[in-house]
Amino acid sequence: MADREMPEDPQPTSRRQFLKRAGLAGAVAAAAPVARLASTWAAGGAQAPAHAGHGKTRPRRWVMVIDLAACDGCKKCTYACQKEHFVPFNQQWIKVYENMANNAYDRYNFPVPCMQCEDAPCVKVCPVGATYHTDEGIVQVDHNQCVGCRFCMAACPYGVRSFNWTEPSHSPQEKFVQYSPEFPVPHRKGTVEKCMFCAHRVKMGRLPGCVEACHEAGHDAIYFGDANENLVTNGKEVVKLTQLLAQGHGYKYKEELGTHPRVYYLLPSRETKKA
Repeated sequence: MADREMPEDPQPTSRRQFLKRAGLAGAVAAAAPVARLASTWAAGGAQAPAHAGHGKTRPRRWVMVIDLAACDGCKKCTYACQKEHFVPFNQQWIKVYENMANNAYDRYNFPVPCMQCEDAPCVKVCPVGATYHTDEGIVQVDHNQCVGCRFCMAACPYGVRSFNWTEPSHSPQEKFVQYSPEFPVPHRKGTVEKCMFCAHRVKMGRLPGCVEACHEAGHDAIYFGDANENLVTNGKEVVKLTQLLAQGHGYKYKEELGTHPRVYYLLPSRETKKA
């Protein structure tokens, strides 16, 4: 069951407004052949899209797309995230809300991970530089630097950051993990935590845990990929990002704030009615 609280304004007022504001992802780089990625999936399972650079390297621009019509609120994404990162029991790095603002016929589920904003307020307000952008645009937290001021939590308009008020319990496996901002384990008292697109998995060519779990659950509601390649995958198919956004009337949550999130949403269909 999804949580019944709901963030404000989960969808745009019209498709035309989205098209005007987002421009369907703008001028992204030319896509690599879809067949190449499809063969990678067939051979190796759930792998993140490969980089086609013609001998040159360029920064990734990781993005996520969540299909609200396909999400049934099972929270497998949340559970997989908690298991993957040994997330403390009182935290959820991707929280699934149930939209209660409309009538019962229009209800749908609304997963909210970190938006990985390009113009992130959390990065701007951190007084010690503990919150920062990687070269690939992922917003990470260096817990060796974090002083627990929680300015970032106050600045985040999405409410996706958590604070360790007490020393988290540590499993036997967690105690032997070598800490890095890409995989912030073991967890520490007095520090802020959040989703980081499973940077440690992506670095190894794997999809984020939430994407993989959603695919294994048979919903395939979460896509992930590189905007510079114009390709994303949900584990079942590899599609062009711009095409997916156009067909699903994609939009960004609270886009009017100017944070430039890297998480897109596809509008829920009328068939998402719940009993």
